[in-house]
Amino acid sequence: MDERQALSSFAALSQETRLAIVRALVVAGPDGLAAGVIAERMGVSATNVSFHLKELERSGLISQRRESRSIIYNASYDALADLVKFLMEDCCAGHPTIRQNVRACRRLLQPGGQG
Repeated sequence: MDERQALSSFAALSQETRLAIVRALVVAGPDGLAAGVIAERMGVSATNVSFHLKELERSGLISQRRESRSIIYNASYDALADLVKFLMEDCCAGHPTIRQNVRACRRLLQPGGQG
């Protein structure tokens, strides 16, 4: 991840509803959530959640797929892991324990990772 992409990701996450959406999608796992379910959980209108989903998708933090009449959104685990790695890559003068924790975090962010 380069600095420009990191800034785009942080900008997308710097809004309360968008951060809550990403967190909900991470919890939902690979099954994801339908846009209507996300709106209901966030307590916002469909139009409002659509705006936030578009911003998160543009930043690469979430993706969508169509299932029948629904649009299902998923967290982009690779992008989230890359963001964590970007923050921690040069951390703590290369302290091995901390770097090991960063690698473990990346594995946990993969679908099916053990928590």
